[in-house]
Amino acid sequence: MSDLLHALRRSDVLFDRAAIDAAIARMADEIRTACDGKRLLLLTVMHGGMFFAAELALALGRDPALAIDFDYLHATRYRGATQGADLQWRHRPATPLAGRDVLLVDDILDEGCTLAAIRAWCREQGAVSVRIAVLSRKLHDRCVPGLVADFVGVEVPDRYVYGFGMDYHEQGRNLPAIHALRETA
Repeated sequence: MSDLLHALRRSDVLFDRAAIDAAIARMADEIRTACDGKRLLLLTVMHGGMFFAAELALALGRDPALAIDFDYLHATRYRGATQGADLQWRHRPATPLAGRDVLLVDDILDEGCTLAAIRAWCREQGAVSVRIAVLSRKLHDRCVPGLVADFVGVEVPDRYVYGFGMDYHEQGRNLPAIHALRETA
């Protein structure tokens, strides 16, 4: 039996595809309102943010007046593990950030170390503003002080979550729902 199948048997579905779609549609409305008149650079945090960013971009596209440019970055602390280590940059965006309004898009805000480092880097590169959109925010009190997501899809309990971009040992990112292990991995 694969690790993912074993995990699925020990997990609960927290949010199905319909709930995720509704959350993304709501977030798109919030972003359109907050960023009205700005030309956004949507920066996807790979790999986890890929599925969410694509769906969010499509939802934002319902308003053709909202100008969006796209790029991505890959910075990770996990590299297949379930606990973070030092930040490793694998790819930085090709688009210059100076003078840009940046929207960082990621799968989850857990403790926030990765997003805090990315946000700081974007500011160092001259971004005018850096906002954060996450599909999920984990409910606990261990987040980097001062780091908050500007746009949040769903809130998840302080359990190991995976699916819809989030992985379980590099598997399950493509699951169309968000799952949570019933016990610590």
